[in-house]
Amino acid sequence: MPVFATAGSKVYIGTALPSGTGELTADDFDDIVWTSISNLETIGAVGDTSNAVDGTFIDRARVVRMKGARDGGQMELVAGLDYSDAGQLALIAAEKSPHEFAFKVEFNDKPETGASPKNSTRMFVALVMSASEQLDGADNLMKLNASLAINSNVIRTNASAT
Repeated sequence: MPVFATAGSKVYIGTALPSGTGELTADDFDDIVWTSISNLETIGAVGDTSNAVDGTFIDRARVVRMKGARDGGQMELVAGLDYSDAGQLALIAAEKSPHEFAFKVEFNDKPETGASPKNSTRMFVALVMSASEQLDGADNLMKLNASLAINSNVIRTNASAT
């Protein structure tokens, strides 16, 4: 698949879904009812990083590093504020909840041909840590800024022709 633009991508919030203690699979998201979050300006980053585990050994006079726990990171969403958008309202409600929610990012990258072309997706479970309104100057749109703390692995599906 060649490179592609973010334009046309969509982000969805689903129902509450606990991350559990193991790795999630695409099957864990089969029964999720998805609600599109509209008017997105930026989606942010998604993907694991490893924490660094350090040890300083006197006999080696060297700091030795190892990989520690995986961290899904924070995804920062910015949307043009719309009080009638069901996805934005779900984000605001999720911020008030202590529960984790399912999220799906769908790229605009499906093949032009095929029996039933499908876009790539990224699915994960996150806590909505913030949902704040950004009030800038007179010539700016009002924004909804949401921060998602990713608590699971990210399930990747590739674009396909079927």
